[in-house]
Amino acid sequence: MIVSNRVGTPGGTRTAGGLVVALQDALRDRGGVWVGWSGETVQGEPGPAKSLRRGRITCVTLDLAREAYEAFYAGFANGTLWPLFHYRLGLIAFRRRDLEGYLAVNERFARTIAELLRPDDLVWVHDYHFLALAAALRRLGVANRLGFFLHIPFPAPEVLRALPGHERLLRALADYDLLGFQTGSDARCAAEGLERLVGATPVGEGRWRLDERTVAIGAFPVGIETDGFARLAARAAEGPEVSRLAESLAGRALILGVDRLDYSKGLPGRLQAIAELLERRPQWRRRITFLQIAPVSRGELRQYRALRAELDALAGRTNARFADVDWTPIRWVNRNVPRAVLAGYLRLARVGFVTPLRDGMNLVAKEYVAAQDPEDPGVLILSRLAGAAEELASAVLVDPLDVEGMAEALDAALAMPLDERRARWAAAIAVLRENTAARWRTRFLEALEATGPAAGTAAGALTRCAAAT
Repeated sequence: MIVSNRVGTPGGTRTAGGLVVALQDALRDRGGVWVGWSGETVQGEPGPAKSLRRGRITCVTLDLAREAYEAFYAGFANGTLWPLFHYRLGLIAFRRRDLEGYLAVNERFARTIAELLRPDDLVWVHDYHFLALAAALRRLGVANRLGFFLHIPFPAPEVLRALPGHERLLRALADYDLLGFQTGSDARCAAEGLERLVGATPVGEGRWRLDERTVAIGAFPVGIETDGFARLAARAAEGPEVSRLAESLAGRALILGVDRLDYSKGLPGRLQAIAELLERRPQWRRRITFLQIAPVSRGELRQYRALRAELDALAGRTNARFADVDWTPIRWVNRNVPRAVLAGYLRLARVGFVTPLRDGMNLVAKEYVAAQDPEDPGVLILSRLAGAAEELASAVLVDPLDVEGMAEALDAALAMPLDERRARWAAAIAVLRENTAARWRTRFLEALEATGPAAGTAAGALTRCAAAT
């Protein structure tokens, strides 16, 4: 059983969401039950969970009351935890009622999950929305093996200490049997937080003891379905949408960025680097086009509205400064692009520009590598602060706060000879073929199964709903 905030509906359109894509790839062969929020809010009390089965995957979704959504999702998850975990303390908005709403939603999910469980089920919980879910399940008597995977960075203890009530959430995390993270650095931060802030003690390699429970902690970097995405990109490159983009470029080199509209992605610095490149290297004027695809997310939050206004202004100033009657250096798209089309765009791009200020992994960086033509690959420019940088050392690595350095990296990438581009790509694709989505899934589930016997609950076995059988 997988639990995440949002559920990828089986057979639905796939866009650029990293978590949903990774889990769809992971579930395709094994099958299972996927529990999450429906994406719908209602006035008053929400109704019972709904289920939809396609093939070997059953999706079980819950609506949220509007008040619960405001506290759980917009409030504590994205107004408090998201900036905290991305080291943006000045953007944290903390309210006790948001924390209580967050815990209440975790309790509601726990009640639904407990009714679905069989005694031998593994439960794999995803991301910062459900830090407290294991504790809620344990209070209901659930003894199944419970694993948790965090797709975003985990903060150092000094940063985590800034959160009121951090001890409660750390103790709740210790009710999982296995905690998985994108990088070794994130895993170490979690272990240090448990030791220094709530008194957990190490009891063997990769395991910590707190009160009566033992939790394992490890790094499990997320992969992609590398060869499948490469085939998708090759097909998409021949499609009408990619042909339309290629024709509009009129032979110019495409620099491509793909991110949610979020302050963790380093988008202002990226736009400034394009302007810096055009200012310092005038030979690239009229010879490049930068396309940034940035679907709006969490648009109801003040910080995101301010970010969008800042980016609109930066793009406008750069275009006003450098554009000509038949050329605009920056193209700005604030909507989702179907994944098949996006794969073709990635293959077309001469430069993949991925510069988050902090990121758990960043699957777009991996998809860019997988999408390339082996005979004529493009160049990945990647932030050192993305989790993917630990695996993709052959990319052109940059510091996302160094605008001049990013402009120099763009200049080098655009001028890079074919032999060097092929060598860098070959090193990166070898890593991606070794660490696929299937291997990520297998490694995590094998580690979860190795955490010890689990008896399950008689109540869960008796009340599992028919839709999930």
